[in-house]
Amino acid sequence: MLLRPLRIWWLALALVLGLWWDAQSWTYLGGVSEERQRRRQVRRARWLTDEFLALGSAFIKLGQLLSARPDVLPAELVEQLATLQDQVPAFPFTVVQDLLEQELGGRCAEIIDLEAEPLGSASLAQVHRASLRSGRQVVLKVQRPGLERTFRLDLQVLQQVAAAVQRHPRWGQGRDWIGIAQECRRVLLRELDFRLEAEHAARFRQQFLSDPGIRVPAVIWELSSRRVLCLDYLPGIKITDRAALLAAGIEPAAVAEKGAASYLQQLVRFGFFHADPHPGNLAVAADGALIYYDFGMMGQLSSRLQARLGSMVRAAAGRDAAGLVNELQQAGLIAPGIDPGPVRRLVRVMLEEALTPPFSANVLERLSGDLYDLVYGQPFRLPPELIFVMRALTTFEGVGRSLDASFSLVAIARPYLLPLMTSSGSGSGGDRFGNELFNEISRQAAEVGSRALGIPKRLDDSLARIEQGDLQVQIRAGETDRLLRRLALAQQVAGQSMLLAGLAVAAALLAASSRPALTAIPLVGALPVALSWLKLQGRLKRDGRLDQLPASR
Repeated sequence: MLLRPLRIWWLALALVLGLWWDAQSWTYLGGVSEERQRRRQVRRARWLTDEFLALGSAFIKLGQLLSARPDVLPAELVEQLATLQDQVPAFPFTVVQDLLEQELGGRCAEIIDLEAEPLGSASLAQVHRASLRSGRQVVLKVQRPGLERTFRLDLQVLQQVAAAVQRHPRWGQGRDWIGIAQECRRVLLRELDFRLEAEHAARFRQQFLSDPGIRVPAVIWELSSRRVLCLDYLPGIKITDRAALLAAGIEPAAVAEKGAASYLQQLVRFGFFHADPHPGNLAVAADGALIYYDFGMMGQLSSRLQARLGSMVRAAAGRDAAGLVNELQQAGLIAPGIDPGPVRRLVRVMLEEALTPPFSANVLERLSGDLYDLVYGQPFRLPPELIFVMRALTTFEGVGRSLDASFSLVAIARPYLLPLMTSSGSGSGGDRFGNELFNEISRQAAEVGSRALGIPKRLDDSLARIEQGDLQVQIRAGETDRLLRRLALAQQVAGQSMLLAGLAVAAALLAASSRPALTAIPLVGALPVALSWLKLQGRLKRDGRLDQLPASR
């Protein structure tokens, strides 16, 4: 335990130095390029994922939480941390028996035929199958011993690291690392209380009680406690096991559609959703019903976001990028006072890609990548539940493609999103259609009127900016850009040449002094400068050849 804080501090220091090293152009032999930077960032992200796995439970869960923060972490780190799966060796069966006795006391008498071999073992707990005296088949999720002590130690050190990073003038700028550490502490300590998971499971099951195609295990409350969770045993085929599904006479395409439809229901109808729907938490019953497991990580859409969800869907369906950005601002997802222009441009491209048939097979995966690139380092307020939604939809998209090559989540989503695009009147038939049509025409008329009324203000704002000299006009000319780039390169070469000359003079003076061994100091300092100088010379030559191409034609 004494060495663990030192190991955590070493990891934090190594990560910071590694990210700094990756950002320096002179560290790339042969010249820096976007592809080389991306490859190095992916390697860095894989290294961090391995370190989190080695540090155990708290860091595995921490990585899963940080993967929902693309606004403060690079996209490569987010994508790698999202793949963290906590598969660890099981702890002894005797420890399981002792813990059940401590937590349940005399209620343990209800449990018979407790299997010694666990069904699964993770960083927080392991699961054992058992039978009750009533004949009911159950599973017992038993927390690892000593876990809370380790969690609290790790989280205390992480708060110290966050405070140190926050004080740095560059790393702490624009980011609330202390707030992020406190939120992670709150969430992780709550996850140690299995009574909360039992409440989540019961609520989630209630949502699908009337749907025979979705199954959620029931909670046995009398055999559950803070460190033990007892659920019904619901065996099934792993959702990605296509061969086993076909052998059982289950159509994989139907499973894919059912999984996507159930998740859309969670979002649109209930606003309470499974935040970790990876294939290990999904199975298929013998009759084709979809089974959900593990309710430790659940998400809930805020009332503010739910209230504007219909308007967002209408704006997206109409490919109204400006309207969608406005709805995102109203929902608090975009910080006030920033320039919405770049956001509108990206949203417009995203809507064209997502809504233009034929739909791409991995459209959500690409859109989430664009979203990560947009929000990193920008003043956006992306709530973690929205990232979990995107990740879950992307997961379902990948599962669906593995089961059915023609799977399209966008097409499946249409009937679930249509109610959000129309009014919620109680009429039927022609009356309801008339009401919806009237409401839509009224909405569009009000929107046109609102924009018309806003034209004088926008003109006045533009004239005021011209008078104040704040209006900026951007003109791009390829030839001018190239000349300016060459001028900047030439200035860098001149500066580095002067630095090399100074280091050479210093080396000569030291060589002639009484301590010639000190000559190595300026020579070592000159090495990275010389490498950078050679790279700049190569870039100048390449630009010179490009300038000569038009003249030679």
